[in-house]
Amino acid sequence: MDETLSHDLVEQARQWRLDLHRHPEMAFQEHRTGDFVARMLAEWGLEVRRGHGRTGVVGTLARGSSSRSLALRADMDALPIHEQTGAAHASVNPGIMHACGHDGHVAMLLAAAGLASRRDDLDGTVHFVFQPAEEVEGGAREMVADGLFRDFPAEAVYGLHNWPGLRPGEAVARDGAMMAAFATFEIEVVGRGAHGAMPHEGADPVLCAGQLVSALQAVAARNVSPLKAAVLSVTQIHGGDAYNVIPESVALRGTTRWFEPEVGDLIEERLGLTAARVCEAFGCKAHVRYERRYPATINAPQAAGFLRAAAARSGLAVVDAEPSMAAEDFAFMLEARPGAYLWLGAGKDGENPGLHSPRFDFNDAILASGIGLWNETIGMAIGRG
Repeated sequence: MDETLSHDLVEQARQWRLDLHRHPEMAFQEHRTGDFVARMLAEWGLEVRRGHGRTGVVGTLARGSSSRSLALRADMDALPIHEQTGAAHASVNPGIMHACGHDGHVAMLLAAAGLASRRDDLDGTVHFVFQPAEEVEGGAREMVADGLFRDFPAEAVYGLHNWPGLRPGEAVARDGAMMAAFATFEIEVVGRGAHGAMPHEGADPVLCAGQLVSALQAVAARNVSPLKAAVLSVTQIHGGDAYNVIPESVALRGTTRWFEPEVGDLIEERLGLTAARVCEAFGCKAHVRYERRYPATINAPQAAGFLRAAAARSGLAVVDAEPSMAAEDFAFMLEARPGAYLWLGAGKDGENPGLHSPRFDFNDAILASGIGLWNETIGMAIGRG
C-alpha cells in the first residue's frame, strides 16, 4: 500500500506528536489526550469506548465476518520531570513532560488506526487500545481489571516502545523475557535521637542506615545465583534536620528487579531479614514496606515470531538484544492474553538522551517505521490476502 508511508500521513502524525508533547498529562489524568484520541477515532468511524482504566480509550474496527481479532496498545501518560530540551514544542505544563516517548506511541497507533479505517482488505476485528498510567501506576492492570479483554476479545495483544539504544530501522521482539518485574521498598530505620556531641546517649539511625545500604548489596550478590538476573538499588536516603542532632529515624527507599518468580520471592525475604538484623545490631528497629508493582514482560514465542515477521515485512531490520531490567506494565496484558512486545530503534546521532532524561525527545524520524509496523501487523492478522 503506497499510501501507507505517504509524506502527508507521516507529517500529520508528527503534528499530532508535537501537540501531545506540548500538553503532557500524568497518570490517570490523560483527559485532553483521551479526548483527542477519541475524537479522531470516531471521525474515522471506529466504535469508541472510554473508561477502562479510568482514562483509557479503545477504538474498535470490525470488518467482514471473520472471528479473527487482535489488540494493539499505546501508552499515553507523561512523567513528573522538568523539561530541558529547549524545543519549540516543549511542555507547557510545568514539571510534566513526555520524557519516555509516549507521545510518539500515541501518534503512531492513531495514524495506524486511521489507515486501517480506509482499508478494504480486512476481515476481522482490531482493537486500538490507548492506555493510561504506564509509568509506575499500572494502568494496564487497571484496564484488564475493568474487563478490557472481556469487552474487547482479542486472540493476541501487541505493544511497542521506542528504544534509544537501537538504531532507527532496527527492531527487537525476543521470545520470552523482554523486561523485568519490579518492586519498590521503603525501610524506616527507627533509632533514638541524641545530641550530635553525645552520640552514646542515642541509637544512631544514620550510622545504621549507612551500614544497611552496604549490607543490602549482598542480597543480590550473595543470595541470587550469578546465572540469574537480580537488582536491588537504594535510590533515596532521607533523615535529619540539623547539623548537631542525631535524628530519631532515617528512611531508605529503592527498587528491586528480577525475572524468575523464585528470585523475586528470595529478594523480598532477604531484604526484610537483612533490614531487621542490621538494625537490631545497632539498637534500632526496621519498619519495611515492600510493594510488588509489575510482573516481568514475557513474550509468547509464537506471538513474538509473528511480530518479528511483521517488522521484517514493514522494512525493519530484526535484531537480537539482551532483556532489559527496566519494567513495563504491558506485562499485565501479556498475562491476560498471548502477545508480544517490541522495541523500535530510536537512537539519534550526537547527543542521544535516554528514556526519562529531562533532555529526551521522541525521534520523529521513526514515526513512519512505527506506523508501517502496525499496518503490517493488522494486515497479517486479519487481512484477506
